[in-house]
Amino acid sequence: MRSELAKKLGIEVPIFAFTHCRDVVVEVSKAGGIGVLGAVGFTPEQLKAELDWIDDHIGDLPYGVDIVIPQKYEGMGEMDPEKLEEMLKGMVPEEHHEFAAKLLADHGVPEWPDKDDEMGLLGWNEAIATLLVDEALTRPNCKLIANALGTPPEDIVKRIQDSGRLVGALCGKVKQAKQHEKAGLDFIIAQGTEGGGHTGEVGSMVLWPQIIDAVETPVLAAGGIGNGRQVAAAMGMGAAGVWSGSLWLAVEEAEAEPAQKQSYFDATEEDTVRSRSWTGKPCRMLRNEWTDAWAAEGNPDPLGMPLQGLVTADAIRRTHKYAAKGDCQKVAFNPVGQVVGQIHTVERSRDVVARLLTEYVETIEHLNSLLPE
Repeated sequence: MRSELAKKLGIEVPIFAFTHCRDVVVEVSKAGGIGVLGAVGFTPEQLKAELDWIDDHIGDLPYGVDIVIPQKYEGMGEMDPEKLEEMLKGMVPEEHHEFAAKLLADHGVPEWPDKDDEMGLLGWNEAIATLLVDEALTRPNCKLIANALGTPPEDIVKRIQDSGRLVGALCGKVKQAKQHEKAGLDFIIAQGTEGGGHTGEVGSMVLWPQIIDAVETPVLAAGGIGNGRQVAAAMGMGAAGVWSGSLWLAVEEAEAEPAQKQSYFDATEEDTVRSRSWTGKPCRMLRNEWTDAWAAEGNPDPLGMPLQGLVTADAIRRTHKYAAKGDCQKVAFNPVGQVVGQIHTVERSRDVVARLLTEYVETIEHLNSLLPE
């Protein structure tokens, strides 16, 4: 299983692992795939520390960085992060902060220990994402940068490509894939609605082949990648590789607390929902009392991106840190795709890669057995 895109990146197999955990990035790259660090939520200083650690542990192997620059968002055009944050904070109604705080308090989620450590604007905009790209471009082993929401701005695309790196972006519609190709991106990530995080409404089985047929740019299949059979289905449709995320949420190297991992193990494919309650844009996650509360009539409606992130940033860090406290998991942010129903135990990242490849080969052998003799 070696695609031209994999050859360009110098990886053995076209398995792309999106994760917010630096340890997972390193282990997947060491196993022959490529780890991609989700940078949203990091300040430029925090990203520098994460990439320093990755560079110290990954050897000469490649990795990637994923940023978030939406096509449309509140405050679009303001490139000074401090001015943007000040402007956006003034747009958030106090009732939204109060509603979020009450949900956490009612479920016994402890307060953050340092009351002066206020969460600011972290990502979801071009101003901060540009600073993250600046940091990523200082790293020789960072071989790709992907944008999770929409076509990246033209100047960022040019900077990445002029540096000798590849740039790509996710999409959930054929017309979005065509926009990516028109912008000259090096690869396109076609994500079906069953994927975790920000997704559209079209299922992978329909979306993947339509996008592959509509563009000449290499396409990575995302949304519903949980085993080697699904990898084989994607490659059989003509994908250049697979982009996976949910698979890595509960691996041994993931930094999630045991209680958070258990919430994934306990869930089925029926337990996710696309909700705007955390980021302001439709994002697939485990359904719980937080998502239900923000959707209930009479309660505040989620704000647009990145305003809702200013409301929820503190809740994200608290429910992550205090995952086992009170009824935290009933209001925790657990972004995951419908393949959560296939995630039952803790595995090492390298073993997940090996399992995907073994199941892939078994699937190909099964298909070959169906051919007439």
